[in-house]
Amino acid sequence: MDNLWLIAGLGNPGREYARTRHNAGFLVVEEFARRSGLAWGSESRFQARVAKAATPQGTLVLCMPQTFMNASGESVGGLARFFRIHPSHVLVVVDDADLPLGTIRLRPGGSSGGHHGLDSVEQFLGTRDYPRLRVGIGRRTDGQRDIAGYVLSPFTVEERPLLEKVLDRCVRQMDCWQVQGLARAMNLYNGSEDSE
Repeated sequence: MDNLWLIAGLGNPGREYARTRHNAGFLVVEEFARRSGLAWGSESRFQARVAKAATPQGTLVLCMPQTFMNASGESVGGLARFFRIHPSHVLVVVDDADLPLGTIRLRPGGSSGGHHGLDSVEQFLGTRDYPRLRVGIGRRTDGQRDIAGYVLSPFTVEERPLLEKVLDRCVRQMDCWQVQGLARAMNLYNGSEDSE
C-alpha cells in the first residue's frame, strides 16, 4: 500500500554484538526511533523488534530482525507481506566494509554485494528492487584479512565522534526518503560526512 513504509536495520541480536560494526543497521534505526520518541516492542511472529509511527505520509514501521544477520529476510519479508508494503517502500539499512567509515550510500536496488543479510532480504521479498542504505564501516588497516573478526568488533573510541555524525546523516536521509522521495534523498545525503 502506498501509505505504508518499512525501514529495517540489519544486525545480530545479543549483548555481545551491540554497537559492533556489523550492527550499523541496528544503530541507525535505534537512533531514528530515539529521535522520534518511538517505543520498541517485540513481535514474536515476525522475530523482530518493531516500532511504529504515524507520519503525514502514512504509517512508518521500523524493524530490527532478531533472526541473526543471515536470516534477516524472514523478518523483513514477513512484515512486508503482513502490512502489504511494496518493495519500493522497504528500506534496508546495512553495514558495508567496502565503504570507508563516514560514507553512506542509498540506492534503489541492485546486487547484495556479497552481504548475506541483503541476500536473505532479496530471497524473501522476491526481488532486488528495494532501496538499501549502506553505511560504511571501513576495512582493517593492519594488513590482516580477517574480515569476520573485524566486522564483529566494536567501533573504537576514536571512531565514535564520526559514527555519531554518520548516524545523524542517516536519520536525515531516511526522513528525506519518506518525505521527498528516493532521488532527493540520494542527491542530498549520499557521500562522506566531510563532503558537506
